[in-house]
Amino acid sequence: MSIEDKLTDDEIVLDINDLVVHYVLEDETVEAVNGVTLQLRKGQTLGLVGETGAGKTSTALAILNLVQKPPGVIKNGSIIVCGSDVLNMNAKQLESIRGNDVSMIFQDPMTSLNPVMTVGEQIAESIRYHEGLPQKEALEKARDLLELVGIPGVRSVEYPHQFSGGMKQRVVIAIALACNPRVLLADEPTSALDVTIQAQVLDMMVELKNKLGMALIMITHDLGVVAKICDVVAVMYAGKIVEYGTLEDVFNTPMHPYTEGLFNSLPNVKDRTAELIPIPGLMPDPTKLPPGCAFEPRCRYAVDNCKEPCQTRYVSETHSLLCSRYDEPEFQIQIKRGARKHG
Repeated sequence: MSIEDKLTDDEIVLDINDLVVHYVLEDETVEAVNGVTLQLRKGQTLGLVGETGAGKTSTALAILNLVQKPPGVIKNGSIIVCGSDVLNMNAKQLESIRGNDVSMIFQDPMTSLNPVMTVGEQIAESIRYHEGLPQKEALEKARDLLELVGIPGVRSVEYPHQFSGGMKQRVVIAIALACNPRVLLADEPTSALDVTIQAQVLDMMVELKNKLGMALIMITHDLGVVAKICDVVAVMYAGKIVEYGTLEDVFNTPMHPYTEGLFNSLPNVKDRTAELIPIPGLMPDPTKLPPGCAFEPRCRYAVDNCKEPCQTRYVSETHSLLCSRYDEPEFQIQIKRGARKHG
């Protein structure tokens, strides 16, 4: 039984097993995703955390089978969305679930909207395709959706350039929610917004998720966003999930050295005089990943054994990590001392 099976008996709406996504170029291969396994249940919010280049967006694109081919290749794994095998669907079948069973909020609202269509028309487009409503009824529903995300319905006849950045992001969210998807993927949905608007958009997303009963994957590098809205956390590094657990597991008792490094590089709100402890070095070149732990060159706990492939270790029924040293009592003492608690 996997760790995800033990979390809850609720309905599984997304099941990813051993996903591998590579980008095969003329001279080299970018190993973007290297064996990701995740499950998401109805109403659950999962935070997918990691630095830029960790493979978070490639994982999300694979869920929609939108990895650009070529150069992208889904080399291994399975993805089941609401009972449908996404990787074995034809184009027409994929069109039927995109925006319907599963939707995605892309990173930059400025480039996600069509500048020559009104926002109402862009929302109504998905409604007409999936629900078969006539144009007038689809536009009426589009106005209702704008109201749902906090924009006056009368603004449905306006164009994207007439909206602020925060308003555009709300429009993008309205498009994603148009057909009441069961799974919503949000790829850095607030990264282009200022801090005040970020908080408003996040509050709105949580409210809508609860109201509509959706499952949500929040893709981010911001641990504050994860703490605010997520139930479960998956920490990703070099295309692999290196730590997985409930929000309390990962924030209160981080066990992987990379997770510890992420927390220690944040300001300490309890001790404002404490110095930040940055993670040394850079992410490894995804075209030349080492055979063992990809974090080993940056890890202060690394030993020779870390250069060999490692298996997932289970800290508890809801908490796992990918680290070859976890079974060593000395390592557990060291990392518990080194990890700062963030609740």
